[in-house]
Amino acid sequence: MTQEKTSKKVAIIGLGNIGKIVAANLVKGKRPVIVAGRDLSKAQELAGKLGSLAQPMEVSAAIREADIIVLAVWFTTIKEFLNKYAAELQGKIIVDPSNPIAPDDKGGFKKIIGEKESAGSILSALLPENAKFAKAFGTLSAASLESAAFQKPEAAVLFYATDDTSINADIEQLIRDNGFEPVRVGGIDQSIRVEVFGDLHEFGALGKTVTLAEAKEKV
Repeated sequence: MTQEKTSKKVAIIGLGNIGKIVAANLVKGKRPVIVAGRDLSKAQELAGKLGSLAQPMEVSAAIREADIIVLAVWFTTIKEFLNKYAAELQGKIIVDPSNPIAPDDKGGFKKIIGEKESAGSILSALLPENAKFAKAFGTLSAASLESAAFQKPEAAVLFYATDDTSINADIEQLIRDNGFEPVRVGGIDQSIRVEVFGDLHEFGALGKTVTLAEAKEKV
């Protein structure tokens, strides 16, 4: 019989690569998770694959039920989401893995906001009343987020940023339940470092996953 961890309820909104992997990692870490997206049938299909610790819901129901909301959708979609569900998101912990990028004409990606702007700073300014915000789960590619989870003998690091230190323990537990070692880089003003092209992003100066000892040299 699977033993569940007792902690704040988590909902993953978005069923793309990142959302599916974060949900799967949580289940592997014995953390119950709610999965939701625009298509309930896809959430039901994913939950069926993940097992009894995963529960499918409609988006609005998932928001009401969860304490922590991981918005595993595109940056531009999150802006719309925060506006649409402003009332329901009051008092919630909102986790943003997004990167403000779009495909370029060379087979790569380009930043869609100002060079010195970050998705974290933009989205944190749009938060509903009393909501708390953290930037996390966007520092690695989907492939690395999957393959490096629960790495032994030494866990790989996932960096995060938040202005609200009251949620540090919640975010760090969420990251550990995903199979990584959490390292806070500072407040949201530092979130540009953990987004694509930043010095602490796999697709930036970091270039790879790192251990805790390596991370401490860079933060």
